[in-house]
Amino acid sequence: MALRVPAHLSLLLALLLSCDYAASATKFTVGDAKAWNPNVNYTKWVNKHKPFYVGDWLVFYYTKGMADVVRVDSDAYEKCDASHPISNYSKGRSYAFELNETKTYYFICSYGYCYQGMKLSLKAEKLPPPSTPPSKNSVSSRATGGVLALAFAALIRFLFL
Repeated sequence: MALRVPAHLSLLLALLLSCDYAASATKFTVGDAKAWNPNVNYTKWVNKHKPFYVGDWLVFYYTKGMADVVRVDSDAYEKCDASHPISNYSKGRSYAFELNETKTYYFICSYGYCYQGMKLSLKAEKLPPPSTPPSKNSVSSRATGGVLALAFAALIRFLFL
């Protein structure tokens, strides 16, 4: 029994394959392989990965019962003070946080490791506007990509109709 793909779905597939998408959200593992732990230089980590944009995600991996992720304001960040958190997460072994506003975010660990550098400050920026119109060469390569997408859609229709 052959699977029938409606013509409008084939066309939609072709259009999707030929589109250039704008930049999308990025998922960052805080601390990379060192994760969310004491004695990691998170300032260097931020400098390595910036810029950060609204819509990006920060994923904190930590040892359950040994650390937490506390979102604080700038004063509490400077003092390593978790007594009035904006939010506090300590369940499980990981925490994902979406940067949903253009502003500076501050995170610390309330288990005393903040004093050993377990603190993170970063600024989320607005997503930059789309790039300038493509050059003549870009247009031709883009058109080639569109032709390939149409050919792929035709192949899908041939195989499943």
